[in-house]
This record gives sequence, structure tokens and C-alpha cells, in this order.
Amino acid sequence: MLVFFLLFLLLIVGANIYLANRIAFYLSLESAKLLYIVLPIFTFLMFFGMMGLINSTTSFGNLVFGISAVLIGFLLYVLVSAIAVDIINIFAKLQPGTSGLVVLSVSALISIYGLWNATNTKTNEVDIEINNLSKPIRAAHLTDTHIGHFRGAEKLDEIVNTINEQKVDVVFFTGDLMDSKIQLKPESLAPLKNLDAPIYFVEGNHDVYTGTDPIKNYLRSNGVVVLSNEMATWSDLTIIGLDHMVADNNSVSPHANADGPTVQSTLKSIKFEQNKPSVLLHHSPDGIKYAQENGIDLYLAGHTHGGQLWPITHIADLMFEVNKGLHTFGDTQVYVSQGTGTFGPPMRVGTYSELTILNLIPKNDE
Repeated sequence: MLVFFLLFLLLIVGANIYLANRIAFYLSLESAKLLYIVLPIFTFLMFFGMMGLINSTTSFGNLVFGISAVLIGFLLYVLVSAIAVDIINIFAKLQPGTSGLVVLSVSALISIYGLWNATNTKTNEVDIEINNLSKPIRAAHLTDTHIGHFRGAEKLDEIVNTINEQKVDVVFFTGDLMDSKIQLKPESLAPLKNLDAPIYFVEGNHDVYTGTDPIKNYLRSNGVVVLSNEMATWSDLTIIGLDHMVADNNSVSPHANADGPTVQSTLKSIKFEQNKPSVLLHHSPDGIKYAQENGIDLYLAGHTHGGQLWPITHIADLMFEVNKGLHTFGDTQVYVSQGTGTFGPPMRVGTYSELTILNLIPKNDE
């Protein structure tokens, strides 16, 4: 984690130096020295406003968080656009002022698109064959709603209505229901009462940061089945739900304690019949090999957001064994949803907000 932090810090410092030089060039300034001071301070304030105030419950904190999160996303695309314009300038030789105008315009357009794109949830339908299933099951996989500064009861009500329109039999919710304490109140989660299908929920890392106990209590009062390192049965399915945890004791994560329960140890402790269809719910797609070793048929996860913002999507591909979509590991199938919400900048570029409808189909062995 120290290496990761140092690399991240080095990247931020390098980006600030590069942007300071580019801004000085666009404005035809004689020196970028002042920008070397001002730009890092501005960037620090934006990160502090986003990360430091995420659990603020005041109107001022909400405003500062919102502005900071949007500006962080905008700065990312200022950086990307500046690099792109520098490449173009190898051939085109644009004037400094023109280059700056192009960078600003492109950054603004991408950011506006990202803000709009994040608000449009796509319903993604996937067919998955399951061993020993006696009849088809239509399930919704919901994850990473991130109810908080940018989303509230209205967004959750929209999601519930969409799920009800899909006529599903069951809903699997793999965590990060909440993003911050500002929406940690019964009325924010009340729309879940209107779901026409049973809901099985496991916590995500942001639920832990926000307050696991009150969230789970609110959910239970709304009729949601909360699974915490335990299993339940519904129809043909054995549903195993894990708290957010690392794969094993050799794993390192900024979001879970490596000294606590792990996917490896917890799956060993839960006794279930492996000849019956099984679904594992865990927030992040960690410990896939242990799901495979324990005969899990379908592993559902979220957490990754698919990377959320290009080009961070490519980093996410390197960080996670499965970043998004359906993948097969032996007899275990893994589906990672990009989620319906966002973390930090309320933008999506190169990804989309996803509600997944899973058509679980009996597998024909012939």
C-alpha cells in the first residue's frame, strides 16, 4: 500500500508540473513558477473537499464535496486533453492561445458528457447456464448505487421501478448501497419496500465507511435479507453472502483488513451442498479461485465500476482479475457489474451505469 500511495503521489506531482507548464504556454506567461505553487494547492483542496467531506451532513459540506468531485473529473480531462493537443501540435503547430482554447473546450465537453452519461442507467440482460437448476430464474443484479451527495431516494425509486418492469424473481444486491452519511436516513431507502421480488444484500466498503449497522437495520426494516458471512436458500438456489473482505491473508487492500476473515477462510466455514446451484454474493471480485475450489456456480460482484472514467478503465483492468462482465473459471462463472452509481466525480466516460438482468437457465449436459 505504501508503494501504491507513493506512485499515486508521484503521478499527481508529475501531472501538476506538466499542467503548470502547459497553462503557462497557453497563456504565454514568461514563467510557470507561480503555477507550480498554485496548481498543487488547488488540486490538494479539491481532493480534500472530495475525500475529507464525503461524510459531511451539512449543506456547505455537500456543496464543497460536489464542486470538488466535479472539478477532479474535469482536471483529469484537462490533463488528457493537454496531452492530446501536444501530440497534435507535433504536426499542426497550433498557436498557444488556440491550443489552450481547444484543451478547455474538449475538457468541458467530455465532462458534460460524463455527467450526463452517469445519470442514464442501462439495463443489461445476460443469459447464464447453471448446473442442477430445475427451472429458469430471472434475477436482477444491483450494485454500487452510492446513495449520497449526488443520489437519493429519487434515484433509488427509479431503479426499483425499472427492476419491477423487468418482472424478476429475485434481486441480488452486492453492496455500496450508500456513499455517505448525508442520505443515511430511513426515507432515502424507503423505495426498496416497493420491490416486487425478494432482495438479498451484502455490504460494500462504502457501506462500512458510512455505517454498516444502521444501513443493515434500515434494510431489514424494509424486508431485505441481509447476509453477513452466512447462507440462505431461495427456490433451487443456495445464496452465500460475504461481508466485504480480502481474498486471503496474503492479500493487500485499502478497503478491507487482511487480518480479519477472508474469502478463503469464510467459504471453508460455511457448509453447503455443492450439488445444489449456488450463488456467491461479495462486493468485490476477490478470491475467485476460492469460489471455484468450493464449487460455487455463480459469483456476483461489483466494486470496480468498470474503471468508471477512461483512461482509468485500463488501470482497473490491471488491478482486478475481472473488471466487468461475465467470465468463466472452470465450473464457476463470475459476473462483475459496473454498478448504477459513481464514486467521486459523478461522471462516466468509457463505461456506463449498469443494472443487470440475469437469466439463469438450467444447463443441458447433453
